[in-house]
Amino acid sequence: MIMENLQTKLFAKLQEKEAEMIQIRRHFHESPELSFQETKTAQYIAAFYEDKACDIQTNVGGGNGILVDIHGGKKGPTLAIRADFDALPIQEETELPFSSKIPGVMHACGHDGHTAYMMVLAASLIELKEELAGTIRVIHQPAEEVPPGGAKGMIEAGCLDGVENVLGIHVMSTMPLGDVLYHKGPVHTGRASFKVALKGKGGHGSTPQDANDTIVAAAQFVTAIQTIVSRRINPFDTATVTIGSFDGKGSSNVIKDTVTLEGDVRMMKEETREIVEKEFRQIVEGISHTFGLTYELTYENDYPVCVNDEKVTEMVANALQEAAIPEMKNLVECGPQTPSEDFSYYAKERPSCFFFVGAHKEGTPMYPHHHPKFYIDEACLMIAAKSMASAVVYYLSKGV
Repeated sequence: MIMENLQTKLFAKLQEKEAEMIQIRRHFHESPELSFQETKTAQYIAAFYEDKACDIQTNVGGGNGILVDIHGGKKGPTLAIRADFDALPIQEETELPFSSKIPGVMHACGHDGHTAYMMVLAASLIELKEELAGTIRVIHQPAEEVPPGGAKGMIEAGCLDGVENVLGIHVMSTMPLGDVLYHKGPVHTGRASFKVALKGKGGHGSTPQDANDTIVAAAQFVTAIQTIVSRRINPFDTATVTIGSFDGKGSSNVIKDTVTLEGDVRMMKEETREIVEKEFRQIVEGISHTFGLTYELTYENDYPVCVNDEKVTEMVANALQEAAIPEMKNLVECGPQTPSEDFSYYAKERPSCFFFVGAHKEGTPMYPHHHPKFYIDEACLMIAAKSMASAVVYYLSKGV
């Protein structure tokens, strides 16, 4: 009964603040800032908490990170809830009345919505703090989009000290509005990136015998690395190797001496990461030897595979089932998702759950994350706030 009463009060406070939640989201959407450059965003968030009964730390992790501790009136566990707030180097094409005012920068992944719902939820929890049995640590994290990611620096600065578990939500423009979705186990891919410069000998197109053509070698390389997934990875496993940039531009009758390629690797197991990197390096070496080239290779492993703890995820699912959130239509086991997320760093350190809230309204255009016309229906903000609220109340009342 105590849990139900607290949830009812919390939902009511969120409902009262819905207009404020939307206003905050629109403010951030108009004023996006790129990863590791979110100084004004961080200042806005910090100012929001100045007159509230909570402990706040700014400049966490040597950057723009913010921690807010809400100490309950009763003893209990410490739970961290995380939202990110960086934007992307994309020119917005939505024509929304609150479109980005910053040329070439856009909130094209929903992080403005994450931060808006989290701020209003935190304010509501603060107002009810005497009824909470434990501590809530709100992690406002910068720089999710760009490796090494903001989560890593914040963890190194101690943001998880004393924390037992971590929860996070991502709103999804590709999932139906009204659906809340979860998955136990590996939920997001791990990631690596690479840059290869193949170096040969330039020359004139009429005398190829006097040159060493890097375009031909690079073309062979692009084809060869596709065999890593098709012939070296178990068909029941998951991996991708993508060439995103092939810089071989030049004159039509000139043989280039250098071609630079850049790309991306994803995987669902850390063991797969090791296989892909080993095979990739062998192919670079083999192509270079075959064509008589030299090369420079940068291969960087960054975000780990994000693994949802089974017990914590089961707790979240139970909380959502019992919550009877009016705006939630379906609770869905969605399976693993192919993007990568630096929430994975938290999940490596503490048993955690990262789950999803649908943001696509039926009958409207659907654009994926990182698209210039990316759009979320703002009704998803309240669903996200109530979903996280229900998980918080359940956790502090019943534990994992």
